[in-house]
Amino acid sequence: MTINPSSGALTPGTTVDLSFTVQEPSGSSTLNDLVMSTALTSPQWSYIIYVNGNPTAPTQSAQETLDISSFLLTYKSSDDVSVGVTLAGTTPTVTQTSNQTLVQIYEEDTNGNQIGTPYIATAMVVNPADVSTAIANANAQLSQLKTDIDEKTALGVDTSAAEAQYNAAQSQITQAQALPATQYTTALNDITTATSDISNGESLLDKSWAEAEISTAQGPVNNVDTLIAFFQGNQSTANDPKLSTIINEREIAVSYISAANDFVTSGNFASARSKAEQAYTEGNQSYNDAEAFYIQVTTTWNPFGALGDIGSIFSSSVLLIGVGVVAVVLIVVGIIIYRKRSRWDELG
Repeated sequence: MTINPSSGALTPGTTVDLSFTVQEPSGSSTLNDLVMSTALTSPQWSYIIYVNGNPTAPTQSAQETLDISSFLLTYKSSDDVSVGVTLAGTTPTVTQTSNQTLVQIYEEDTNGNQIGTPYIATAMVVNPADVSTAIANANAQLSQLKTDIDEKTALGVDTSAAEAQYNAAQSQITQAQALPATQYTTALNDITTATSDISNGESLLDKSWAEAEISTAQGPVNNVDTLIAFFQGNQSTANDPKLSTIINEREIAVSYISAANDFVTSGNFASARSKAEQAYTEGNQSYNDAEAFYIQVTTTWNPFGALGDIGSIFSSSVLLIGVGVVAVVLIVVGIIIYRKRSRWDELG
């Protein structure tokens, strides 16, 4: 069978030409009608029956279904019988892009029953609005991804991976928009690729957001670790019950961070963010308690500590004054000793 156009999707109103031959089985005669039908509009059929290579007169038909009677096809079993057919028509208007039957060929018995499996040739006929709709939907999704990227950028989230997907999707959509309607399949493939890129971009953005939340939650834990090390390094605080409370709070925060990382690995980014928020709250509580304990401890060691920064300055000033007094005393003592030794030398 020869079909023109031979490839690609077709737009409504496209002229299609078909040419083919139906060969009767060798060494047998037929008792069935040969039936052919088409979904093309304004069909023009023409067929010639060949018997041992000799043609009959051409027969034309403008019906949707062509029925060649078994009477016209019945010859001696030793005869070679075939039917040469041409068909021309136009592709129909469709409300939805779909495959349309160019020709269907089958046999029908005397009772009107279809015999065997029909031969069917199809072509995709495009509803141009489908491409426009697909492109519009893809552009809307692309715009939403851009909005989400901008929002996360403002939050300090690393959006580079999502931006790469955005750029790839934008390129595919632009490419689809430039294609003619006859390349419908290629255009839809481009749009399918673009929507996949957009979906990946949203997922990568969600992942980066979750990772950023986990990183934020790690901050208080890192801070409290420094204070815990300080407390554990001093005998007066190493076994204090308050330190145990601080450590317990810190461990809870760490467990939430671990759970958040597990959720990231499994792709459940919303749950990862939720656990990261819990980790931040618990870690911050641990750090606040540790800071309060640190102030309490340093106030006990430093009598001026209760005055805050001023107390620290005052304490430092007192220390410097004390060191100065000691230095002066040492100098005076040194002078006295020097003078005594000098007198001893004068006396011989």
